[in-house]
Amino acid sequence: MEISDWRDKIDALDEQIVRLISQRAEAARAIGELKRTSELPVYEPKREQAVFEHIRKVNPGPLADAEILHVYERIVDVMRTLQRRDV
Repeated sequence: MEISDWRDKIDALDEQIVRLISQRAEAARAIGELKRTSELPVYEPKREQAVFEHIRKVNPGPLADAEILHVYERIVDVMRTLQRRDV
């Protein structure tokens, strides 16, 4: 494959990633609403650690666990902000 072919593939993958992140945001928003009505805190460190552990477990590479966790730490941070914003 040529560089342009790889870039087309990356563009298609980015579109899928954006759709999946949007779906994750909708789920996080719904959870945030349930937390509000149940008077639960937005920040749940044990749940976040469970998410990160799951990500490490399912990581096939080529990114090292620390690298994929860095990406997920940012995703979780954004989702937490979304839950707080929708208060």
